[in-house]
Amino acid sequence: MVQGTCSGAGKSTLVAGLCRMLARRGMRVVPFKPQNMSLNSAVSADGGEIARAQALQAQAARIAPRADMNPVLLKPTSDTRAQLVVAGRPCAELEAGAYQSWKRGLLAPVLQAFARLHADFDAVIVEGAGSPAEVNLRADDIANMGFAEAVDCPVLLVADIDRGGAFAQVVGTLDCLSGSERARVIGFVINRFRGERSLLAPGLEWLEARTAKPVLGVLPFLHGLALDAEDALPEPTAPVNGAFRVAVPVYPRISNHTDLDPLRLHPKVELRFVGPGEPLPAADLVVLPGSKNVRGDLDFLEAQGWASALLKHLRYGGKLVALCGGMQMLGHWIHDPEGTEGEPGSRRGLGLLDLETTLEQEKRLRNVEGVLFPGSEREAPLSGYEIHMGVSHGTALDRPAALLGGRPDGALSADGLILATYAHGLFDRGEACAAVLGWAGFEGANAVDLNARREASLERLASCVEESLQLDSILGYLRRKE
Repeated sequence: MVQGTCSGAGKSTLVAGLCRMLARRGMRVVPFKPQNMSLNSAVSADGGEIARAQALQAQAARIAPRADMNPVLLKPTSDTRAQLVVAGRPCAELEAGAYQSWKRGLLAPVLQAFARLHADFDAVIVEGAGSPAEVNLRADDIANMGFAEAVDCPVLLVADIDRGGAFAQVVGTLDCLSGSERARVIGFVINRFRGERSLLAPGLEWLEARTAKPVLGVLPFLHGLALDAEDALPEPTAPVNGAFRVAVPVYPRISNHTDLDPLRLHPKVELRFVGPGEPLPAADLVVLPGSKNVRGDLDFLEAQGWASALLKHLRYGGKLVALCGGMQMLGHWIHDPEGTEGEPGSRRGLGLLDLETTLEQEKRLRNVEGVLFPGSEREAPLSGYEIHMGVSHGTALDRPAALLGGRPDGALSADGLILATYAHGLFDRGEACAAVLGWAGFEGANAVDLNARREASLERLASCVEESLQLDSILGYLRRKE
C-alpha cells in the first residue's frame, strides 16, 4: 500500500508507475483505492463510477477499469456535503458529520471488493487517501491504516520534497501512528526531487537514523507528464503567441476538468482556467465544464460576472461549448425537486437554449460511442462517457450535437454559436477534437492524440520507477497467493 504524508504527495502517480512497471514484467497487477474523494470520475467497464485516477491506474496496469478498484467514492456538492458512491453506484447524499457514522458499515464492501481483486490478480497495489496522520479521521478508518491493518498490508510512505519540509512530514506522520501502524511502514520514497542528489544525501542519512527505516527511492521531478489529475487543477501553462484562445470558468464544484486535457496539451491552443475574482478574458472559445452542483455553481458564475461576460462573448460571435452540467446551465430552468444536489427547488438558467432540466435520483452511467455533428460536413467519430443525474427536455434538443449509440444527444444552437452535450471526453478522440476546434474557428487544427500521450507518460514513469526505487526490497513485500 502506498500512503502519503499529505494530499498531493504523489500516491496516485507512484501507484500508476508501479502498475505499469509490473505489467511490463508480465505480472497481472491491479490498482485499488478503498476510499477516494474526487469530482473527476470515470465509468468503469462494468458500468460503475470510479475516480478517474483509478481508471488511469487501470490503463497503467493494461486492464479494463472495474468498480471494485474504488469501492467508496465521495463527490462533494458543497463544503460540508457530498454524494456517496458505493460499489460504483450512488448510495446517499450526506453531510460531513453523517459520513463518519457510515464508515463503520463501509468496511465490509471495501474488503469484499479487495478480496475479489486479490483472487483475480497476481498483485494488488493499494493507494491511501490524504494522509494517515489525520488523527481526527482515525475512528473507523477505511482509507489508510485502518484498511492496512484489516488486511495486514505493508505500507510505503511517500513525501513530496518539492513542497518543502519533507523530512518533518515523514517524522511527524510516523509520530501520529500507533506502534503497530509504524511497524508496517517498510520505508519511504522521496518524490519530485530536483537538484544535485549529493546535496540530499545528508538528509536521507539523518531520516534513516532518526526513524530506523530505509529510504527506498528518490523520484525526480518529472516535467510534462500527461496523466489525468485526481482532482486538483493543473498548473497554468505559459501564454502561446498567436494561439487559439480557450477560457474555462472554474466554479466551486467543477467536475471532470480532465475533459480539457486535449486542449491544454495542444501546442497551438492557449487554455486558461479562470478562477474567482478574475474577469472572463477575451477568447475564441469558452467551455463551460461539468458541475456537481449545477444551481450553486450557476449562482457563482453570475456572482463573478462571468454570465454577462459570456453573453457579450456570444454577441461578438464567440463560440461556446457546454459539457454536462454546463449544458444544464444554458437552459431556462433547472429543477431539483428531491434535493439531489442541495435544497429542493428550481432555479432559472441562462436561457441560451430552449430546454429545461430535472435532476433525478437515478444516475446515468455509460461509456458511449457515436458521431459528432451528425449529417454535416464536420461529422466526426466520438468516444466518451456519460455521468449525470439530470434529464433535459426542450426544442433545442431537436438539433442534436451528437448521436451516441444511435440516440440524439445535446444541442447545436440555431445561430451556430453553441455546442452542448452530455458526453464527457468530447475532445479525447482526435477527430472529434479537430472537428470542434474547426467549428470554433481553428480550421486545420491537428488534434493531440491524448491516449498516445498518456501511454508515453506511463512508460516514462515506469522507467523512472525502475531506475529510482529499490525494487528488490519493495517487491519482496508482495505476498504470494497460497
